[in-house]
Amino acid sequence: MLCHIQCLRLVSPFPLIPSPHHLILIRLCLTFSLFGRSVNNFLITGPKAYLTYTTSVALGAQSGIEECKFQFAWERWNCPENALQLSTHNRLRSATRETSFIHAISSAGVMYTITKNCSMGDFENCGCDESRNGKTGGHGWIWGGCSDNVEFGERISKLFVDSLEKGKDARALMNLHNNRAGRLAVRAALKRTCKCHGISGSCSVQTCWLQLADFREMGDYLKAKYDRALKIEMDKRQLRAGNSAESHWAPSEAFLPSAETELIFLEESPDYCTHNSSLGIYGTEGRECLQNSHNTSRWERCSCGSLCTECGLQVEERRTEVISSCNCKFQWCCTVKCDQCRDMVKKYYCSRSSGSAQSLGKGSA
Repeated sequence: MLCHIQCLRLVSPFPLIPSPHHLILIRLCLTFSLFGRSVNNFLITGPKAYLTYTTSVALGAQSGIEECKFQFAWERWNCPENALQLSTHNRLRSATRETSFIHAISSAGVMYTITKNCSMGDFENCGCDESRNGKTGGHGWIWGGCSDNVEFGERISKLFVDSLEKGKDARALMNLHNNRAGRLAVRAALKRTCKCHGISGSCSVQTCWLQLADFREMGDYLKAKYDRALKIEMDKRQLRAGNSAESHWAPSEAFLPSAETELIFLEESPDYCTHNSSLGIYGTEGRECLQNSHNTSRWERCSCGSLCTECGLQVEERRTEVISSCNCKFQWCCTVKCDQCRDMVKKYYCSRSSGSAQSLGKGSA
């Protein structure tokens, strides 16, 4: 099968015992192969040229999942690997705000990677967007250079990611909407970059092009959208046209135009404090949190309260020995030699009982 061949090409360089980083990529291939209207079927029925993009699509979706893990590292739901599924084929798939973020960040990751690869000349049929080059953009500057080809990245991302949705229910509609919101986030992250021209650096004229920001900015943008995501009460009549990827009907027609860039969800989130195997929830017991941390985000500063205390758990302090390189010296020529230093550091975990370790108790956050 074509998609399986591509998966083998991705997996074949990996070691016999793959790392978690490799397992994510393998699962991604299996996800695209097994759920919904698979990429494999799409490639067989669609242009064979799309085989070119399968590696970039897989790596792009993987970058989205890694960004998800970063954004939610200190929250009760921390983007576990069982959240990787991108299709409604499995009935256990929820329609929560967490699902909305997964779809948006995965779709954005695919579009971002395809766009970047396109601009770098990795694809024979795609390059920089030079459609506006030579035209006046504003006072004192003109379009030029190599603009990132977001049109191409958006088209390929939509073909691959949206084709996984085969259902015609509200849940599939929600996924398609959030897929598009993720792609719009990539467009929102475009920045104008300019280069000066003129005698003696006078910068009398500037040449400007559009360039994608770092993917972290898109993660921050979508995380803010997640925090204020909209709960939608669906009218079944709005599903009359269906919502398969090949349909001419746009999912945004079911919602207000102002909601086009917003993340939407249909169901309230479950309790992520407590382990629930049927829902694939691991709970927060055993999770690490940060205590007395400086120069950290709000979620990091509040992590012990959110993960432990508010979930009915205690904050347990453990002393751990950390080995690191220190006293490094450059030696001619040409090596760097370091000593191995051992330090005892304090780490904090959510626990049901203090055990033998020192417990900081409730309210310690």
